[in-house]
Amino acid sequence: MVITDDIIYVGAEDSSLDLFESQYPVPDGVTYNSYVILDEKTAVMDTVDNRATGQWLDQVKEALGERKADYLIISHMEPDHAANLARFTELYPEAVIVGNAKTFPSIRQFFHMDLEGRTLLVKEGDTLSLGRHTLQFFMAPMVHWPEVMVTYEQTEKILFSADAFGTFGVHSGLKEQWTEEAARYYLNIVGKYGVQVQSLLKKAAGLELRMICPLHGPVLKEDLGFYLEKYQIWSSYEPENHGILVAVASIHGNTRAAAEELAQMLRDRGERVEVLDLARTDVSYAVRKAFAWDRLVLAAATYDAGVFPPMEAFLSHLKSKNYQKRTVALVENGTWAPGAAKEMRAAVEAMKQMTVLEPVVTIRSALNEDSRNAMEQLAGKLVG
Repeated sequence: MVITDDIIYVGAEDSSLDLFESQYPVPDGVTYNSYVILDEKTAVMDTVDNRATGQWLDQVKEALGERKADYLIISHMEPDHAANLARFTELYPEAVIVGNAKTFPSIRQFFHMDLEGRTLLVKEGDTLSLGRHTLQFFMAPMVHWPEVMVTYEQTEKILFSADAFGTFGVHSGLKEQWTEEAARYYLNIVGKYGVQVQSLLKKAAGLELRMICPLHGPVLKEDLGFYLEKYQIWSSYEPENHGILVAVASIHGNTRAAAEELAQMLRDRGERVEVLDLARTDVSYAVRKAFAWDRLVLAAATYDAGVFPPMEAFLSHLKSKNYQKRTVALVENGTWAPGAAKEMRAAVEAMKQMTVLEPVVTIRSALNEDSRNAMEQLAGKLVG
């Protein structure tokens, strides 16, 4: 794929991968992106995962033709991007490896290789001339590893953004497709580091951008403000939608029935509502949904004197991804000793800028007149 006259895409699609990072389902696969810049000097932007080694090496060779590789830029040392560093250096022994102060210690940890005399250490704002093209480097620590840096090509105004603006899937760049899978990717993988992402966005705001080339997903070429705005929302932990997510963890169905009834009460009051069954939804999708809405209902059965495990896992993931700035309502169910609400409240109150509404609704096995009336009160509070 030709990105511009001088920049060639040499990445690979992987539609056979089932779990990204051995935890996130990728039903539409994933891409490992890499690029070659052709100029007086040549630069290869990152390698790819071991799963795509052969294809990548063939494409790099084809892109370079009879030319040698002068530089290999390492944006990120995670193995889905840097796995082929050693193979590359064997095939292109004259290539200089470009990285920052945290890149090279990581290389020594992953690979037993001698790079003496073959490295170029860059720091914030440094430039590297290839001829007509000039690369400028900006550090982006914890977006999402400490050594991450992004590269701005000054002539064609392209940001090689490392994992930022990446997405699951091998789909086209349609905004609707991009938004959902990019949000799930960002919120689950980088979501904890909103402050660091905000810092990167401030750096990007000072650059003229015509294109963003991430390490996963489609190259972004049009309406870049749309993608920058999404990252601004996600990294500042603001909701995208005015409405309510009802997240339910039900064992035998009574808690789920109560959650559906509460959802209808809210719809009758004019609210947008989505009900999500945590026992049947991968937690990465649930995390994405929670960040999308401005209010959240947690409805869970009591289990082993605590909370049903799908809810426990959901709340643990929300906490680890820095979930905050939301209003939360609690609904618990228990046959002889309801205890889910206590556990859910403790988890929510450990997060930042959270409001827990009263009343907390307690159901004894199944809804009755009293618990239904309590839910009506809670619905009023959620709307109000």
